[in-house]
Amino acid sequence: MLKAKDIRQKFLEYFEKHGHRPVSSSSLVPKDDPSLLFTNAGMVQFKKTFLGQEKRDYVRATTAQKCLRVGGKHNDLENVGRTARHHTFFEMLGNFSFGDYFKADAIRFAWEFLTEEIGLDKANLYITVYRDDDEAEELWQSVAGVPKERIYRLGEKDNFWSMGDTGPCGPCSEIHVDQGEEMACGPDCGIGKCDCDRFLEIWNLVFMQYDQDASGTRTPLPRPSIDTGMGLERIAAVCQGVHSNFDTDLFQAIIGHAAELAGVRYGDDDDTDTALRVIADHSRAIAFLIADNILPSNEGRNYVLRRLIRRALRFGKLIGMDRPFLYDTALKVVAEMGEAYPELVANKDFMAKVVREEEERFSQTLDKGLAQLEEEFAAMRVEGRTRVSGAVAFKLYDTYGFPLDIVNDVAEKQGFTVDEPGYHEHMAEQKERAKANWKGSGEIDLASRFQTLLERGMTSKFVGYDELEAEGKILALLDEQAEPVERLAADGLGFVVADATPFYGESGGQGGDAGALRTPSGAAEVADAIKPAPNLVVHRVAVTEGEIRLGETAALSVDRARRLATARNHTATHLLHAALRKVLGEHVKQAGSLVGPDRLRFDFTHIMPLTPEEISRVEDEVNTAVLQDIDLSVREMSQAEAVAAGAMALFGEKYGDVVRVVSVPGVSMELCGGTHLKSTAQAGCFVITSESGVASGVRRIEAATGLNALCLLNARRKELEDIAAVLKGRPGELTGRVKGLQTEVKSLKKEVEKLASKAASAGSSGGSIMDAVKDVAGVKVLTAKVEVPGVKGLRDLMDDVRSKLPSGVACLVTEQDGKVPLILYVSKDLHGRFTAPALIKDVAAEIGGSGGGRPDLAQAGGTDPAGVQRAFARLEALVAG
Repeated sequence: MLKAKDIRQKFLEYFEKHGHRPVSSSSLVPKDDPSLLFTNAGMVQFKKTFLGQEKRDYVRATTAQKCLRVGGKHNDLENVGRTARHHTFFEMLGNFSFGDYFKADAIRFAWEFLTEEIGLDKANLYITVYRDDDEAEELWQSVAGVPKERIYRLGEKDNFWSMGDTGPCGPCSEIHVDQGEEMACGPDCGIGKCDCDRFLEIWNLVFMQYDQDASGTRTPLPRPSIDTGMGLERIAAVCQGVHSNFDTDLFQAIIGHAAELAGVRYGDDDDTDTALRVIADHSRAIAFLIADNILPSNEGRNYVLRRLIRRALRFGKLIGMDRPFLYDTALKVVAEMGEAYPELVANKDFMAKVVREEEERFSQTLDKGLAQLEEEFAAMRVEGRTRVSGAVAFKLYDTYGFPLDIVNDVAEKQGFTVDEPGYHEHMAEQKERAKANWKGSGEIDLASRFQTLLERGMTSKFVGYDELEAEGKILALLDEQAEPVERLAADGLGFVVADATPFYGESGGQGGDAGALRTPSGAAEVADAIKPAPNLVVHRVAVTEGEIRLGETAALSVDRARRLATARNHTATHLLHAALRKVLGEHVKQAGSLVGPDRLRFDFTHIMPLTPEEISRVEDEVNTAVLQDIDLSVREMSQAEAVAAGAMALFGEKYGDVVRVVSVPGVSMELCGGTHLKSTAQAGCFVITSESGVASGVRRIEAATGLNALCLLNARRKELEDIAAVLKGRPGELTGRVKGLQTEVKSLKKEVEKLASKAASAGSSGGSIMDAVKDVAGVKVLTAKVEVPGVKGLRDLMDDVRSKLPSGVACLVTEQDGKVPLILYVSKDLHGRFTAPALIKDVAAEIGGSGGGRPDLAQAGGTDPAGVQRAFARLEALVAG
């Protein structure tokens, strides 16, 4: 039996033997593609190559690509665990040709691999082609020897592929395997007739041969290409003779581990089996997402991860897994797949910590949601309702991540039902809002803006590592809208491309250079330099004199002070990265950066906020390296050599075969294309200005170097001197002075609160507040607007009222800075008639607010002080019935 890892290896080796470059899987986070949330196919990392926006030093490639499909067009989530084939995370095996071979070789390679390399029976293989693709049908017969009766022609829906509404497209051909008559769905079962698993699609060959314009017209491409994809999970199931992907060796070890943790057996019960499949599938997705620096939060792809964790936890609870377990099953994924994907091993400790903390956090959230649901049940009993509203069910989901089926289960046990249509209406509204706000991956797609330059194969040589001044011939001029022009007139704005430039184009987190440009006919200020492709720099300019003409030779000069300030900050980010890993641990990975002349910003993976001591240690580590005056080393080598030497690469970044390695000997070694100092001493000094969280598990440090750091320290010294003058002390004495003042203020504040509460309890006329109690339909009711210091004073006063009102209803209100806090009390003996949360809903509405709480005590906040008397009247009316 072929194991999945053997199939993966055989695939890559087969295509390498046939001239394909094995290319590592790209990250699950698409680079420079604003249209995608996650990488969902093997061709994603080659999209710019297919579009002609990027050239590579090979024309054939093969990959085993990590993919994730959970939303949008490929929303598989709800089916995961319930069917044999749906997954969130999966691996796509693919071979690609960029204008090299076409249909004949693509068909030959696929057929040969399936029938000779992994030994599938030719008699069980069937082919589909696009209805008009006579060439493909003929080639399957002549090249592969497939009988015509086993080749089916299907329509555009099944056998035509396009990258989008416009761009490369073409017919595709699918290979299906007959899994036997026992898998048939009925007498009419057949290819193109049904979606059952008898004739299982295992490989899709896409023949990119047209360019489709906005009108739908298709023009033949000058260099047709090939994009193929075969799911490893499917082909593994076929090779291992099982009818469910979950029964392959890709899943069985993880399922078995989860079953052992739960104390159950796989195969004994359908509901239990579904839960175990969900846990196994989601554990794979979770491990790979966190390895790619995705961490749980409430936005974008981070929320997808949170959803997967919570969904897996819910299914775990259904089979009795009450303690954290998901971190353990995710570690099992690392054990199973770490050999093929080393990033799993490198991040396993951090991943386990993130997942466990998320599990524990959701367990607390789950308890809060249950408590909220119990309050809703209490209010429903008082009001005579039997159905939990869709709005409440959705709020439980939206606020607490509470699944609808748990709401249904708990409600059913207490004799209630749930308004599911109302819930789904609220869910649909949220999805529409999310769809309207969808911004794709968040990456800027510069390539499409300068498409005309890339289509012409235009390149510019960067000479700025060694020189800050250079001459270059102007190859292209574009106006503000990036449309080609012959000249840019005085005071005009636009873009300039030269065949050589010392300007660094913005990339890798480093901002672009600024400076000046001069030609025989004019001059311009270079405001920025942009890098839409690896070998192209575009200068954003403002013409200051004469005009800039196409074809002229330009003298380009980089602003030296700005470049040096930027280099200080860039070298400092490398030192900072090394310092963080030394102080906090090897789990720290760069999650983003921004390097400019004024400051640096560095995002990194770490769960907890840094302590003041840790920040000081990090600063000390960086400044120690600065004071050691270490000469930087810059070398070019193969990527394999660099990684073997210990150079850190940013996972998800695209690197060529030859990479640039920037080293601070004894401190740091990173793959980096940016500009740096000659020596660490040029940084001057390093000061952290802030440390904060930007997402769950991602921290951010902002810092300054050189003169910027000196200015910051001078400003802080001046501020300290001003504080010393106010406190009439000297530096060194200020902490004691401030602590003394805080103690004094705290003591006085307590005394004020005590006096205010005493005065409020006494009543405005000198009597007791209890004198305001009145009888309403046989119930003692107290309503009073009081002057107390905020909500705490209101609570203290209510505690006093409760001790004096063993049976009754009390509502106290105060006003503070335009806000109206309100507290409502209902004694326990009256809960059969009404509860505090049930009453406060209508009462608080009169002051423009809302609230909730326990059956005996609820709290609300409003913004309309004029509605206080209306609120009191509404309460009395509700009590009166």
